[in-house]
Amino acid sequence: MKKYDVTGIGNALVDIEFKVTDQFFTDNGVEKGLMTLVDEERQNALMKVIHTASAKKQCGGSAGNTVIAVSQFGGKSYYSCKVANDELGHFFMDDMKEAGVTSNLNVDHLESGITGKCLVMVTEDAERTMNTFLGITQTYSIADVNEAAIKDSKYLYIEGYLITSENGKAAMIHAKKIAEENGVKVALTFSDPAMVKYFREPFDSVIGASVDLLFANEEEAILFTGKDNLLEAREELKKVAKRFVITQGKNGAMIFDGDTFIDIEPYETTAIDSNGAGDMFAGAFIYGITNGHSYASSGKLASMASSKIVSQFGPRLQWHEAKDILARLNP
Repeated sequence: MKKYDVTGIGNALVDIEFKVTDQFFTDNGVEKGLMTLVDEERQNALMKVIHTASAKKQCGGSAGNTVIAVSQFGGKSYYSCKVANDELGHFFMDDMKEAGVTSNLNVDHLESGITGKCLVMVTEDAERTMNTFLGITQTYSIADVNEAAIKDSKYLYIEGYLITSENGKAAMIHAKKIAEENGVKVALTFSDPAMVKYFREPFDSVIGASVDLLFANEEEAILFTGKDNLLEAREELKKVAKRFVITQGKNGAMIFDGDTFIDIEPYETTAIDSNGAGDMFAGAFIYGITNGHSYASSGKLASMASSKIVSQFGPRLQWHEAKDILARLNP
């Protein structure tokens, strides 16, 4: 029996989330609705103009949010990442432990540097805008990949944001190779439309012949395939993924289980913050398929969970909320 349902690899970021108006973007030269990589000076300038007292702080990063979701639903997860030996690095490590996730982080082996952080700006229309300073996580490399954890997992989950650096891409390819050589299924998330738009060819080198499971939203699927609509895009995705999930926001999701397409209905909700919705969908879905649920049932669980996430601030459920959702799935 495998020790972990999933081992994730990705950027370790402390998410600092706060509410803003559209005027904030105009005043501070921020492009709304995108994830933008910034340097430390730029992020510090933004930090000076936000209302830090009202900001919510949690350990995160895309794959980090996903493996935490797996844990909250009762699964077992491992996270391979990199933080610095600073205040936020220690916060990240402690918060990950409290979330029930095992990781490669050890206080005695943290390097000097600056832990990455992501400023998550949320507007009244529930759209998220992120400015990310990667800090030490941009040096994540093959050396940080835990081969033993991957071998002892049902799934390897690869975060698409790692594609932005050569060392990150190399780590993605290395981890995928370990998984494939040891019969571990490989899941990949594109993470963000900007990643697909600007790093299309590097993604090809990571995907290789195919991945076992791909997560994309509608925009990413169309961008990656170069098709004009979702129906054409989903047929093209069959060439690179044995199975895939295409999330469609308020319209639910579409799952290809290797044979047929399954439409997942959305759950009625009032969206106030879309931050982490895709990460939560992936986490709940992976929990489901690694714990005896069908693809349809796992999609339903993921839809419930992501509808709950967008109705509140932050990318993480409370523990009791995860239990309540499972109870609704299995009355």
